[in-house]
Amino acid sequence: MLIIKYIILALTYLGLGLGYLPALRMNRATIAMTGSAFMVALGVLNLSEAWRAIDPGTIIFLLGMMVVNSCLGASGFFQLALGFFTRFANTPLGILAAITFGSGILSALFLNDTTAILLTPLTITLCRTLAINPLPYLLALAGGTNLGSVATLSGNPQNILIGSLSKISYLEFASYLTPVALICLVIQIGWLYWLYPEVRSVKPFAVSPQIRYRLYKPLLVKSLVVTIGLLIAFVAGAPLAESAWVAATFLFITRRLKPQRILKAVDWDLLIMFAGLFVITKATQKLGILDDLTDLVQAPLSLLGVTVVLSNLISNVPAVLVLQSLISPDDTKAWLLLAAGSTLAGNLTLLGSVANLIVAELGSKQGYRLSFKEHFRFGLPLTLVTLAIAYFWIY
Repeated sequence: MLIIKYIILALTYLGLGLGYLPALRMNRATIAMTGSAFMVALGVLNLSEAWRAIDPGTIIFLLGMMVVNSCLGASGFFQLALGFFTRFANTPLGILAAITFGSGILSALFLNDTTAILLTPLTITLCRTLAINPLPYLLALAGGTNLGSVATLSGNPQNILIGSLSKISYLEFASYLTPVALICLVIQIGWLYWLYPEVRSVKPFAVSPQIRYRLYKPLLVKSLVVTIGLLIAFVAGAPLAESAWVAATFLFITRRLKPQRILKAVDWDLLIMFAGLFVITKATQKLGILDDLTDLVQAPLSLLGVTVVLSNLISNVPAVLVLQSLISPDDTKAWLLLAAGSTLAGNLTLLGSVANLIVAELGSKQGYRLSFKEHFRFGLPLTLVTLAIAYFWIY
């Protein structure tokens, strides 16, 4: 029975890393739920223990941010924001900088996956209009969403998880890692400048770069007011989950917008995956599998190394869940290093983060293939340099 339990856990983590299981139509959400159900069925946990393993703060925080992002997306905010950034850029290099910093800033304030979903089609349309190669700009978007999301607790799912478990305040987290994000965004522009000679031009385009979009002004105004209030609450030190929950409920109070439109945009798969992962991680701890990792994460450099390896083997959210139980709640720098390492590791390969896969998938549907090799040529040096910056900045 013990061998069976280990085999099921191994298959679960394999599926989480790949995003699927060979010959089966399963995604990460169903893999996580199936694995957690087997842990209960095999007696590793009982149902009450499995339920208690799920952290409600993380789930509510993530759900609240998804609702806020959904309303902002439906209102046309992200299109408006990218249009604002590109308005001042009339050269290939300027567009590269606008997409890098635009995606980075939006990802810092909102979830990086949402930013990738909404900005990828706009980026491709912009490149087509200007008759420029979309590939370096898609890399800038994928990398920028990952790098920018390092800055805040609301930037990506693993940061949300870390904020819920570590109790680090929103402002303290941002004060540490926002400078890291900004430095890394500048480095990304320099690296793409080196890799792709066509983006180096500072010659103005014959036509001005414009993004066509439609705004739903009542929803835009309401969403911005609620979002600004939410960010003020974060900075003021209000509880993260409760603040996001209240913000979401304010947006649901409406006479014009059908709730189905907002709820449809919520990533329920991600929420289900989180719930399942909490149970799987608890089962992993109970079986003593993590005991051998305890010594490895005591030193900062080894913690960073283990984080990067696990993030690329089993994905960043499962990696954070596996390692969080080995970090002291009071070790702020270790939590910050875990957040930075798990996020920056996402740029290492095309499979390293969901944002990368979103950009690649949406790009391929438009006829622009972002290959694993092309991304690795971009991602490997960028990841090594940005990880070194994060390490020396925190310690």
